[in-house]
Amino acid sequence: MQVLKFGGSSVATADNIQRVLDLAQAAARQAPTVVVVSALGGVTDQLITAGRRAAAHDDSYRPLLRELEQRHLEAARGLLPIAGQSAVLSQVKTSCNELESLCDGIFALGELSARTLDRLVSYGELLSSRLVAAGLAARGAAHQRLDSRQLIRTDARYGHAAVDFATTNPLIQAAVTGEVPLYVAPGFVAAAPDGSTTTLGRGGSDYTAAIFAGALGASTLEIWTDVSGMMTADPRLVRAARPIPRISYQEAMELSHFGAKVLYPPTIQPVMRAGIPLWIKNTFAPTDAGTLVEVAPPANHAFVRGISSIGPISLLRLEGSGMVGVPGFSRRLFAALAQEQVNVVLITQSSSEHSICVAVSTPDADRAQQAADQEFAAEIGRGLLDPLDREDELAVVALVGEQMKNHPGISGRLFGALGQNGVNIRAIAQGSSEKNISTVIRQQDVRKAINVLHETFFEATTRQVNVVVAGVGNVGRKLLEQLQRQQPWLREKLRLHLRVVGLANSRQFVLQEDGLDLADWEAALAAGPALDLTRLTDELLALNLRNTVFVDVTASADVAQVYEQLLARSVAVVACNKVAASAEYARYARLKSLAQEFNTQFLFETNVGAGLPIIGTLGDLLRSGDEVQRMQAVLSGTLNFVFNHYDGTRPFAEVVRQAQQEGYTEPDPRLDLTGVDVARKILILAREAGHPLEMPDVQNDSFLPAACLQGDVPAFYEQLAAHEAHFKGLYDAAASQGKKLRFVASFEDGQARVGLQSVAPGHDLYSLQGKDNAVLFYTNRYVEQPLVVKGAGAGAEVTASGVFADVLRAAH
Repeated sequence: MQVLKFGGSSVATADNIQRVLDLAQAAARQAPTVVVVSALGGVTDQLITAGRRAAAHDDSYRPLLRELEQRHLEAARGLLPIAGQSAVLSQVKTSCNELESLCDGIFALGELSARTLDRLVSYGELLSSRLVAAGLAARGAAHQRLDSRQLIRTDARYGHAAVDFATTNPLIQAAVTGEVPLYVAPGFVAAAPDGSTTTLGRGGSDYTAAIFAGALGASTLEIWTDVSGMMTADPRLVRAARPIPRISYQEAMELSHFGAKVLYPPTIQPVMRAGIPLWIKNTFAPTDAGTLVEVAPPANHAFVRGISSIGPISLLRLEGSGMVGVPGFSRRLFAALAQEQVNVVLITQSSSEHSICVAVSTPDADRAQQAADQEFAAEIGRGLLDPLDREDELAVVALVGEQMKNHPGISGRLFGALGQNGVNIRAIAQGSSEKNISTVIRQQDVRKAINVLHETFFEATTRQVNVVVAGVGNVGRKLLEQLQRQQPWLREKLRLHLRVVGLANSRQFVLQEDGLDLADWEAALAAGPALDLTRLTDELLALNLRNTVFVDVTASADVAQVYEQLLARSVAVVACNKVAASAEYARYARLKSLAQEFNTQFLFETNVGAGLPIIGTLGDLLRSGDEVQRMQAVLSGTLNFVFNHYDGTRPFAEVVRQAQQEGYTEPDPRLDLTGVDVARKILILAREAGHPLEMPDVQNDSFLPAACLQGDVPAFYEQLAAHEAHFKGLYDAAASQGKKLRFVASFEDGQARVGLQSVAPGHDLYSLQGKDNAVLFYTNRYVEQPLVVKGAGAGAEVTASGVFADVLRAAH
């Protein structure tokens, strides 16, 4: 047994119905077949219009009904031989007379109830199924015409009735025995327990077909429409859209929910439960492969299966401090919307519990807003909540794909592609299943957004990115190793052809337009000319390579001087070097301004916390409208390593030397132990938080005796050993109180400070291990419990990984 459903466009005219009859008879030669049909294209909308006009005492419904009658009569005449027309034409006339009487009653009452509307719109499918059955009879094809109202039982929720499968399935099984090769049934219509006509919702003919397929255990369900399967995007919006050969039930559900018109969302349920394959085919191109919807389609290289949209959408936002920590607000909001039968398309809630956003269909927005305002009138009146904020003329654009799960970077590509094309995202949502990433945007941006995303995820070729690395010490070497190791992965997974075209150390440099062989970069650099930063910069700019990223992994002030020239030519700068970001504020601000002006990137995530996402997190807080009130941080992996390993049993100088040998310190460890490096880092964080501080503004409470700061590095170690009693005293004083020593940077009320502190158990900085860094952000949203970023904050490997991450950000 198989089930074929034909949509409105497939039966819109007599010629189209002839195609349907050909397909139905061909299928019946293979196995008994149930044919489910929609109303003739556009008829349901016209019936609704007629009913509403009648209810409004607008008698223009009468010519509209006559037009519908004439259309069905013409279809019958074009479909049937003259000798077989009489009975069918009489049946069409009878049905149209019933329609007119029904609308006359609506006109007299001035009311169109949901129950009456269901009866009214049912005539579309009843008439079309009669025409299809008559066409089969004219061909002499054995068949049986069914009335779905006698087989599909529902509750009495008119307009969107719920199916009673326990009653429905046996009725279908008894009626469809396979004794005839073809059965014809109207879609969309069903009956309540009292026998009154109900409907299954717009697009419910698909659902009807799935109900039949599920009840009969059909071998397949075919949905015949006017496109050759589900598409990667709406072909009316994206010319390059192409059919999806195979897709999972879950993916099809997601796409259909968000506007893929070829499939009605509830259709999937009965066949998905039974594991019945579902084909989507084109009535007008029956030889096209179409789309197979199945339990587990084979994996392919495309993580995104399709892009869909739905609109118009309105965004309703409930906000207020009275929501924080108080349970029940979400329940009350959704209950109020459910009471008004408003379907929520998308929901999102901030982690601070300060706001809840819901997206609803714009026709439902007035009822939704009124329901929410009434539900929370008391809280709004007391100032605990703001009045419900509403934003219209929006749409949801969704990426769908089973394989998006556990593949990082999809969201980033989506947001990056939209942002680069001026498409503002009003809200986002992603389910825990990771099959769908939904964005709310302006409706006028839908065409642009879908085309941009389709190009990004289905059409884009490999993008070439050209990298120049200045500094090949510990971090630089690790970076080059990571770049070399990841090149194949980047090309395959991110479609990035990342080439290193230039290298420099303190003595030489090399530039090669075609890229360097990273397996032999040392030889190429050794053969290069003597380093001249002006010459290096001029030659790099003269090459004028696309997507160029300059990476500074030095501590050189001279290298930092070339940033302005590079940024002004749209060369992205990734700086591990802290000199520029901690220089005079005016210079820091100019670099940021240049990057923005020339549409490039100035990135320096590794200036604070090595590979930890500290600056990025801070930026995210600010961009989302938060404001930093204070910060506490351990920002020196070196000092944390030292104080985690020093317990008085080994000399302090020995522990510091170990830190230097393991690569945790600057070449001159005094930069770390004096707190100068930490001061630079808190200065950078303060600036990134929006405060124009200068380096002298940072108060540095040094714990080192003055004698330790005299002379060179060997003399420094001699003085550390000579002052062992001082360091032992600091440790003993903290340990006697059960505390640990931490070199803490803090920022509050516009003031920055660094110094050694004794931290008690329970504090977020107490449990730091090894070379860990941690930053505690206290903001308007994170008031009592801070946002904490913690992890390894020193070491060549993690620092290189942070630089690498910035390179990839610049590349995108």
